[in-house]
Amino acid sequence: MKQVFICLVLLITSLSVKAQWAFELWHEGKIVLSTGDTLRGQVKYDLQQDIIQFTDKRGTVEAFSARKVLLCEIFDKTVDQYRQFYSLPYTATSGYRTPVFFELIAEGKLTVLSREKLENQTTTSPYYYGSFSRTVLVNKYYMLKENGDIVEFSTRKNDFLQLMGRYADMMNGYMKDNKLQLDDKKELAQIINYYNSLFKK
Repeated sequence: MKQVFICLVLLITSLSVKAQWAFELWHEGKIVLSTGDTLRGQVKYDLQQDIIQFTDKRGTVEAFSARKVLLCEIFDKTVDQYRQFYSLPYTATSGYRTPVFFELIAEGKLTVLSREKLENQTTTSPYYYGSFSRTVLVNKYYMLKENGDIVEFSTRKNDFLQLMGRYADMMNGYMKDNKLQLDDKKELAQIINYYNSLFKK
């Protein structure tokens, strides 16, 4: 009973600590504007608001919408890797085509993009009666078609293997051998990059 109580305390404590999301931090990077100018310094991104912020050594902060940016590249220390964001025309639910920021996951025969947002999820605890709510970062994936259209990309295994066509068995074996999951962003990039490599020979 004591162990259950300790686990419960640790669980509640961990939930009470505010997570430091990557989009809340400043990152070393660069922004290429639609004018062709390049800004280098500290960069902060916000895909939910479609805003990229920039600050130089003087501490001056500028904000740019997707209409004013071509691409943005940062080195994200939280994942220890470079990340690239592109401003691309996207037809939203309103039916209008407008520039939106997408993160590039993998590029080639199959180009996959993503957007992220915070969601509140309710979880049932195995240690006590009831449930609790927590905030998680959710990635939604998209596919950039050859004609420039951007459509939703499903990470359901059956949908993905159907998309692979004659390479389905090979890709299924690759994921199994390397224990890769489609719903993990880093592992998804590895899967898509392997698929794209099949067309470079």
